[in-house]
Amino acid sequence: MRLTVIGCSGSMSGRQSAASSYLVQADGHNDDGELRTYSFVMDFGPGAMGQLLNYADPAELNAMFLSHLHTDHCADIVGMQVYRRWLPAGPLPRLDVYCPGDGLSRTRQIGGDPIEETYAGEFSFTELRPGMRVEVGPMVVEAFEAWHTVPALGLRITGPSDHEPGREVVFGFTGDTDYCESEVEMARGVDLLLAESAFEDGRDSVRGVHMTGERAGRLAAQAQAGRLLLTHLQPWTSPEKVRRAAEDVYGGPVRCVEPGDVYRL
Repeated sequence: MRLTVIGCSGSMSGRQSAASSYLVQADGHNDDGELRTYSFVMDFGPGAMGQLLNYADPAELNAMFLSHLHTDHCADIVGMQVYRRWLPAGPLPRLDVYCPGDGLSRTRQIGGDPIEETYAGEFSFTELRPGMRVEVGPMVVEAFEAWHTVPALGLRITGPSDHEPGREVVFGFTGDTDYCESEVEMARGVDLLLAESAFEDGRDSVRGVHMTGERAGRLAAQAQAGRLLLTHLQPWTSPEKVRRAAEDVYGGPVRCVEPGDVYRL
């Protein structure tokens, strides 16, 4: 599996980054036995559509997973809709969209479209709930409950290693969340954990919204994750402070991600 950071700015797009969006890919065989690349995006916040064009052909996506329906994680779904409806080379097959809550109504709201609009030619919406599992080619995506201000999910993805043929690897994405036991279970034993760390220790005291670097590090340590990637830092948040706070409680490798980063598992 391969993880590409499309955007990692927290709560909004930043000076050098789109908002939350990540491309996950793995090679596998289709029903005809041919080897091909399967791809999906996790989150699709402001600026993600334009940046995705740098890393993959949007027409080749197999699915979209939205961790929750706050605008900073899903706003560019309207760009994807326009692309799929009006691309001259179309028509394109419907894209499977998995999210907690009513993705169709949320897309209408963001796009300013009438209730008669169903996007039936572009999207197939499925409500994703904790415990559900979705197969995308050789990858399996499992949903876990997060602790946020709206229904939100963490995602655990299992798939083939890019380095060792025949080996299975596991990658975890917290989505927006505070530290909670369900996220620890999501991250249990993963090779790589992508954890949001929007808050700074000593600055942000509200609970049930985001993690600090310390809480992300504690989650990684408790889950015995192999590596920790920190993301969703707001433009006013110090990456160095967040990273050091995570390193104080977690003994594995820690990095704050940047747009364009590629991690091969």
